[in-house]
Amino acid sequence: MKTLRWLLIALFPLMLLAGCGGNVQDEGKATGDQAGVETGAVTGAAGVEGETLGADGKPTSMRIHFDFDSSNISDDSRVTLEAHAAYLSKNTDIKIKLEGHCDERGTREYNLALGERRAKSAAKLLQAMGIGAERVEVTSYGEEKPLNEGHDEAAWAQNRRVEIIYK
Repeated sequence: MKTLRWLLIALFPLMLLAGCGGNVQDEGKATGDQAGVETGAVTGAAGVEGETLGADGKPTSMRIHFDFDSSNISDDSRVTLEAHAAYLSKNTDIKIKLEGHCDERGTREYNLALGERRAKSAAKLLQAMGIGAERVEVTSYGEEKPLNEGHDEAAWAQNRRVEIIYK
């Protein structure tokens, strides 16, 4: 009986972490504007199809979103980052800041680390597209700055993001 109690005590923190991860079926993934990707096909100054560009040629989508407990870049987010890379390639004096965010689930420390992994994922992809690391600043806010204050799947999907800030 003592052994079982100690086993449960030892496994409890792992069970809490497991609650922060995993695969949730269709957690109300955002689409269109919510996902940070405009749906209209555009071939503007950046020449990246699927991304809307402003009059200055800068992509209008300033955020990318992530699946639950993930820092993997989706295909839609890749399109957005390709458009930003194209713009940055043409404007070599511009720097950006990538701010990683999470939904409210998970501990503060876990969410800060996950937000950082998300921002670093985006930074690595931009670097692979030819944008120098010295032009990209990475930071994490974890769950501190929610985009949507709600407490449901739709709100959480909006809050799992990286904000792209031009400096």
